[in-house]
Amino acid sequence: MFGSPVPSYSPHLRHSGSRLVFSDLGSSEPENSRKEHFQHHLELNEMLGGSLPLHATAIMPSPILLWRFKVLLFLIWGFGCCKTMMVWFWGVNLWVFAQSTINYAKIFDLAQDHLTHSEIWKCATWMTIIVPTSMTAYLYLYSHGEVSLAASQPVLLYAAVIMVLIFPFEIFYLSSRYYFLRTLWRIMLPVQAITFSDFFVADILTSMAKVLSDLERSVCRMVHRQVATIAWFEADSVCGSHSIAIPLVLVFPYMCRFFQCLRQHKDTKEKTALLNALKYSTAVPVIFLSALKYHVFPDNWTNIYRPLWLLSSFINSLYSFYWDVNRDWDLSGFSRVFKFSKPHFCLSMLYGRSWIYFWTIGSNLILRCTWTYKLSAHLRHNYITVFTITALEIFRRFQWIFFRVENEWNKMMMKTTMELPMSDLPEEEKLLGSTNHTV
Repeated sequence: MFGSPVPSYSPHLRHSGSRLVFSDLGSSEPENSRKEHFQHHLELNEMLGGSLPLHATAIMPSPILLWRFKVLLFLIWGFGCCKTMMVWFWGVNLWVFAQSTINYAKIFDLAQDHLTHSEIWKCATWMTIIVPTSMTAYLYLYSHGEVSLAASQPVLLYAAVIMVLIFPFEIFYLSSRYYFLRTLWRIMLPVQAITFSDFFVADILTSMAKVLSDLERSVCRMVHRQVATIAWFEADSVCGSHSIAIPLVLVFPYMCRFFQCLRQHKDTKEKTALLNALKYSTAVPVIFLSALKYHVFPDNWTNIYRPLWLLSSFINSLYSFYWDVNRDWDLSGFSRVFKFSKPHFCLSMLYGRSWIYFWTIGSNLILRCTWTYKLSAHLRHNYITVFTITALEIFRRFQWIFFRVENEWNKMMMKTTMELPMSDLPEEEKLLGSTNHTV
């Protein structure tokens, strides 16, 4: 596979949870073939600047495979940048809210020193600089044979992120960092009353489930020392595509949201919370049936599990789309299109351009169904396609935020109006509002 004999006792192949890799070249290999392989190693060592000893080149992959490895790492870096992209988009959200009449600080119950859109963009800028720099260092060191130094780069990056988040001193926006960490803790353990921030962040995490699964895979490779080794290519290794940890990480944000809805039902006794919990539960069979493909015979997958996966995916997509439009956004102003029952909400749309709402509804429906790319085996295993779909899902959530926060602001304003004390109303309105008054 790698164009060179690889000894079975190589420490690079003996990683946890994977099978041993043996050379397919036997001891009876012709002498000429051995000379050709030896010459290939010398040329590869010369191409890498002569920095590798001969015994190190014996375990290096071929130049073509090395190039593919770099492309794969670049795309994985792109998945990491999806987290950075979400921060940039959040800054755009805050900027739009600041230009409108929406008081997002009141909605999220933020302190006076909360981060503004410009400060969010400053954080995103630093992330955009640091993450590509770390990946560039990784590729450079790996290409020049410094495997151990290359493997240390992602470890240093992840450790730096954790240290910045938990740093207990009044720098790097201490209150905002702890607000974020506290919200994550409340999401993972929804044993207290659910706030708007709790389920808002949890909803965003459901859109980043793929990013979180790639994060889990990266951490797994660091723990099992599979960074910068050929174990990266093995799908059935302890950190490969067959790992049971991947569907567990994918389903985790949905289960957090599910238990939040149950807690909300316990507090409010609203049936809507149970219907919302049902929506998140429909994602569970989609995720686990998709993962089951790697653990069943092909015939069983084609005849039994694949139809079930298709059915559950359609149910989840349509249910989620309906909930976005009718519940999260409450765009019932489009009664002529959807025949909903509250046309008065059209008057409270704060952005004022109806085509924006039609665009958002249409694009939301299309992006809810992007899972259909998995029906094509060619696209399913194409890293560029997977990255594009992940980025589009983050963009869909970016659009969702505008209308979800707008709807929450509308509800708060209506509640404030309804709770206005009678003493603040004119005398005429008091009489008209009295139940004992007869006109």
